Amino acid sequence: MLRKLRRAWRITLFLLLALLAVLPVVNAWYYAQILWWAQHAPESTAFMERRLEHMREANPKARLQHQWVPYARIAGTLKRAVVAAEDAKFLDHEGFDWEAIQKAIEKNERRGKVVAGASTISQQLAKNLFLSGDRSWLRKGREAVITAMLEHAMDKRRILELYLNFAEWGDGVFGAEAAARYHFGVPAARLDAEQAAWLAAILPSPRRYARGARTEYLEGRIATIRRRMETAQIP
Repeated sequence: MLRKLRRAWRITLFLLLALLAVLPVVNAWYYAQILWWAQHAPESTAFMERRLEHMREANPKARLQHQWVPYARIAGTLKRAVVAAEDAKFLDHEGFDWEAIQKAIEKNERRGKVVAGASTISQQLAKNLFLSGDRSWLRKGREAVITAMLEHAMDKRRILELYLNFAEWGDGVFGAEAAARYHFGVPAARLDAEQAAWLAAILPSPRRYARGARTEYLEGRIATIRRRMETAQIP
């Protein structure tokens, strides 16, 4: 028995040391990618690749709808709507909204389950670019590290530009340009305030809603976003 315990301890220690040795290499790879993407547009993201794999299980010929557009060709209405809906303190924090995190923790404790999150735009971008959709503590730790790297290597304008170009807005629909054309038949530069608020409203569950769908929940959410857009600050 003692021999088995010693063997288990040696294996555990070996795995821990191996993890500690690998982490700096992995983090260096993340940061190198981020430095490149600070100046160049990514062709795809980890989240997009997973969605495409899933879609091709049902249809081997499935393709994603995505087209990169620079920040200047995305309507200010959409920028304001997304910041108002997802991260009102985007310009003020350094990647983490600690007040929102505390409120989410308190709400989840009251409900006895996870019913609220507090991910900033920077955190969501970190997850979309690199990570899986699991909810493990290891994944959250990696997300935090990558978020800090993004905030260090990029200004807020670039972070928002990347986020808007790779957010999911429908089944296989990624980025503001594809979303605007798919849902409303216009380029991202021509989205009006109502259209922009609708796109921001569906961000938490983008595959749930058909093109231009209107529900009681969405109507209320859109109205709230429209009000907040008036004071939303964007880079």
